[in-house]
Amino acid sequence: MNDVSFLFRGRYLGLVESGGWEFATRTNASSVAVLIPVTGDNEIILVEQYRVPVSSRVVELPAGLVGDQGDPDEPILQAARRELIEETGYAAGRITQLLECPSSAGMSDEIITFFLAEDLSKIGPGGGDDSEDIQVHCVPLDEVAEWLGVQHRKGLLLDPKVYTALYWLERRAQSLAPCP
Repeated sequence: MNDVSFLFRGRYLGLVESGGWEFATRTNASSVAVLIPVTGDNEIILVEQYRVPVSSRVVELPAGLVGDQGDPDEPILQAARRELIEETGYAAGRITQLLECPSSAGMSDEIITFFLAEDLSKIGPGGGDDSEDIQVHCVPLDEVAEWLGVQHRKGLLLDPKVYTALYWLERRAQSLAPCP
């Protein structure tokens, strides 16, 4: 960031100004890895957890901060693998980077990277670390739209990144479909 001055610096977040624009920045991490885990049974693995800023449980993709474990040079792929196991209990045999994009370009300098996680093996309980209370949901892809609707009607919030994942999975399915 060029010409940036901190207006506030907390343990995890900062408020900065650059060119007359105020925005949030992470003070404890370099970026975010977001996983789109798909099982061999064609299920997407979603997580649900309480999010203090919105005072609600939120259905979202497994994700985590890069470099927040004390290694500021942590490779993003290493963070993605770590977060997938920590949050879901699944390890991926294959991870493919799909997209880098801002999470909220008008409010934050945070960049997120989406990864498709495949060839999954259940190796642990998941549920997050000691500061998290994560529920893991394995949802058949052909039922996910209805399932998300049910969760929303129950009062849960839905992270829009889930719909980004569904877009990528639909494109993947189309590319694998046999030509007529």
